[in-house]
Amino acid sequence: MKIKFIGAAREVTGSKTLITLDNGKKILLDCGMFQGKGQETDSMNRNLGFEPSEIDHIILTHAHIDHSGLIPFVYRLGFRGSVICTNATRDLCAIMLADSGHIQESDTEMNNKKRARRGQEPVEPIYVKEDALRCMELFIGTAQNRKFYINDQIKVRFTTTGHLLGAGAALIEITENGKLTKIAYTGDIGRPSSRILKAPEPFAQCDYLITEATYGNRLHPQMQDAEEELLRVVTEACVKRGGKLIIPSFAIGRTQELVLSLNNFFNEGRLPKVQIYVDSPLAINATDIFRLHPECFNNDVLEVIEKDNDAFGFDSLHYVKTAQESKKLNFIKKPCVIISASGMMEAGRIKHHLANNISNPKNTILAVGYCAPSTLGARIIRGERLISIFGIQYEVNATIEKIEAFSGHGDYSEMLSYLNCQDKSQIKKTFLVHGDYDAQLYYKDKMKEAGFGDIEIPEAGNEFVLN
Repeated sequence: MKIKFIGAAREVTGSKTLITLDNGKKILLDCGMFQGKGQETDSMNRNLGFEPSEIDHIILTHAHIDHSGLIPFVYRLGFRGSVICTNATRDLCAIMLADSGHIQESDTEMNNKKRARRGQEPVEPIYVKEDALRCMELFIGTAQNRKFYINDQIKVRFTTTGHLLGAGAALIEITENGKLTKIAYTGDIGRPSSRILKAPEPFAQCDYLITEATYGNRLHPQMQDAEEELLRVVTEACVKRGGKLIIPSFAIGRTQELVLSLNNFFNEGRLPKVQIYVDSPLAINATDIFRLHPECFNNDVLEVIEKDNDAFGFDSLHYVKTAQESKKLNFIKKPCVIISASGMMEAGRIKHHLANNISNPKNTILAVGYCAPSTLGARIIRGERLISIFGIQYEVNATIEKIEAFSGHGDYSEMLSYLNCQDKSQIKKTFLVHGDYDAQLYYKDKMKEAGFGDIEIPEAGNEFVLN
């Protein structure tokens, strides 16, 4: 069989890896969007590197758009195979892909207005919401830690990685020519002390390992320190400076972690008396899905649920649903906290909140997750004093804060600890994906020190024969 690396090769987004069996069957590991590269992103997403109608199965590790976001596009182009994932991943994809389709439509409509003014022809969105809704008929959900028989030749089992609700490392067993080959694809690896989810669980021994390196050259602060940092930032921003605290946050996963932490502070009587707004329809829908999957929660959250019938809600927390309600937040004069998507500050309602608040020195912007180097979020975090939002230049006068420990990705020490479930001497080759090249090189050295042998950092388009 052959394996071809298409996306997330020496970069962080666009996860796509193609396995082709000797009999011609094709299995795609993830089908993610490239993100955060401006105009270049569109052409990268449209040039797939494979024929969608030839794909028999997509094995999906989790619902984040950089892993799932092109499934509606390949559906539009003729893919009619199956999408195998966990039950929670299927449920999240039902809302995330529809939201992504809506964004494609809205962004294209805005872009076409600009093109029309320049006398250019209109362009088509990469896909629309209807494509996202229709492709869900191809999804097959399975429980974690249960072997799923795709057919007599291919089996898969997902074990939790703690990265996102439903996220699972996929151990794929393929039998061809009388020989069994086990390929493990970790997808994104979470942290051992997630606020909500179970810790990453060991997966069975593999012959070939495909694993991520997003934080391959970093170590996180302690999780408890991060929660106290969050409380400090809320207090300083809203009480001491009397301003607004704007938190760009991924709608799914990170927002729920923030809300849970604030909920716990509220229950302890430590949360300042300010109003908190979650301004993201997707985050609201996702929170409802979180409530449906307590089987993914760790014991700490299960204990909170026993005493608090809603771990994701308290008196001063408000979920903002409509665009009109969102616009009203601009006119609030009192200190408050606004949590809004997206986490990299590239799209969604957060851009409006940044435009309205980033130039006021009383306000604070708090980054709580990874931002790809070319994104608006990364430019703000780097300390650029003049930024462009919706084509308008804004001075950055607000205080900029960052709490890395809220990241959903394990650091290199945590990832290596997780991979210790493997007998390294039995792994024929390890492939590093999903990481900036510098981080991958650093992590490769750390993996060698830990006893891993043959390690490849494939470029996009590289193909290998698995013996």
